[in-house]
Amino acid sequence: MGTGKVILGARKTIRELKMGKIKMVVLSANCPREFEDDVAYYASLSKVPVLKLDKTNVELGRLCGKPFIVSVLGIQSFGDSRISELAKGGKPRRSSGSRKRS
Repeated sequence: MGTGKVILGARKTIRELKMGKIKMVVLSANCPREFEDDVAYYASLSKVPVLKLDKTNVELGRLCGKPFIVSVLGIQSFGDSRISELAKGGKPRRSSGSRKRS
């Protein structure tokens, strides 16, 4: 979670979805059904992709660098992340490794 902007939590993500400020939603594998249904509904209205991970909410929290569980993650800005490629069905590409040298 370095360069982009994310919202953690179902209620905050749903609020931002209603305002059209979310570009993508990520759900944990064990996200509570009521949150998953609400997020899916508002995401479909806004045509926002929803990605369900095979990671638990504990693992998603760790991936975000947080000491608590995260079941729903709303992405407002991707930054340098390539997660949007996953939502389109592709695999994130690694950078080629070629850098400008001075």
